[in-house]
Amino acid sequence: MGGFRNLLSLTYAQKLSLVAAIPLIAAVAAIALVVAYQARATAEREIQALERSLIAAKEDELRNYVTQARNGFAYIYGRAAPDDDGAKNLVTQILSAMIYGKDGFFFVYDYDGNNLVSPRQTEFINRNWVGLTDSDGTPVVNEFIRLARQGAGWHSFMWEKPSTGEEAQMIAYVVGLQDWRWAVGTGVFIDDIVATVANARAEVEARVQRTFLYIGGIVLAAVLIVFASGMLLNIRERRLADAKLKELTQRVFDAQEEERGRVARELHDGISQILVGVRYALDNARRRLSRGDDAGAQAPLEKGIDNLGSAITEVRRISRDLRPGVLDDLGLGPALKALTDDFRERTGIETEFSTVVFRNRLDQDSKIALYRIAQEALTNIERHSGATRVTIDLRGHKKGATMRITDNGQGLRSEPGQVSTGIGLRNMQERIEQLDGSLRILSSRGTRSGTAIEVSLPLSRMLAPQEDATPNRKAGA
Repeated sequence: MGGFRNLLSLTYAQKLSLVAAIPLIAAVAAIALVVAYQARATAEREIQALERSLIAAKEDELRNYVTQARNGFAYIYGRAAPDDDGAKNLVTQILSAMIYGKDGFFFVYDYDGNNLVSPRQTEFINRNWVGLTDSDGTPVVNEFIRLARQGAGWHSFMWEKPSTGEEAQMIAYVVGLQDWRWAVGTGVFIDDIVATVANARAEVEARVQRTFLYIGGIVLAAVLIVFASGMLLNIRERRLADAKLKELTQRVFDAQEEERGRVARELHDGISQILVGVRYALDNARRRLSRGDDAGAQAPLEKGIDNLGSAITEVRRISRDLRPGVLDDLGLGPALKALTDDFRERTGIETEFSTVVFRNRLDQDSKIALYRIAQEALTNIERHSGATRVTIDLRGHKKGATMRITDNGQGLRSEPGQVSTGIGLRNMQERIEQLDGSLRILSSRGTRSGTAIEVSLPLSRMLAPQEDATPNRKAGA
């Protein structure tokens, strides 16, 4: 449980590195297992082929020995009768003398299992060995007799080496002298072949182990590189995030100061001047009333009342710019309609707003974002475009909601489809990105100039129907 908590407490870069490292380790481990299996299988086939070729060479050697020995006594065997004991004694003497190497010799058994020739192991001579088996239970003499009756054949078994007294594997080749009912043969020990095969298998296993070590080293290096890259990426991204955070913080401060400056200018240039006019009108009316000129005080009072009405209107306009109450009370459609009407009256620019009624199902953040984007766009149009006509279209559809703002002004200087680096357009971009939406700006310069701003919100920003009936939320366009 503690290890699971430690895993959850890893940093993002560490988790990313872990996610990248685990598939890498798993893939390399699978590759290593496949490579090891294929290497062992290929090596085993090669070792078996080597063993077969070495044994075949030994068998050919044995057959040559037996053939040479038979040629040596063929003139005796060919002329002798089946019961010619003299010929048999002469042949046994010849075979007893035919020894080679440290352990090579010829042996002879009759078909009854009696040993007639065994020059290196004389204790076997003149004894019956029917049923003799080696340490593994493999029949020896009985198999010699069976092969001799068939004509000739090879037999492999465990036998004591005359030179060392230790047991080793032997291959024997036996031929039958059918007239005399003899099994004549010789054998060669293949412990050198067994040792060669064992060494080959050990070498293969060592190569496989070295391959695993190499692969393990490569995996370790790759994992270290992944973790190092993750740490470097984390450090770099953290620095970039810190720089962006500082830039964003500065932009927030700049926006706050700009907004405070704008409100201060509007209060000073608008409401302040109007209130000064009201003060002078009321002061004029007070002086006239103090002189008893009631008729003369009527005009200053009416002017002061008119100025107070203008001040109230101006305060409402500033309040609406800061936070339109109609957006909360009636919805996005009526709020945009009021915004365009006020823009048309204030600037004289022909402004048209249209919408398709799709119920007021956008969430609150989306409503505020679309309203602020429309507000920013109208401000830019008023200040920079020189347009004479503006249209705003708002509609919902099966993929979400879209708002399109177009004008016939002079267009933007940036390339079409690119967001300008101006703070207003950057604010639009950031607002819509926070809602997983998209912002497109299409602009042209020349005879058919103008700018189109298209904002799209995904279906995920639409509220479910049951969420529409919340208190203090009215249906709107």
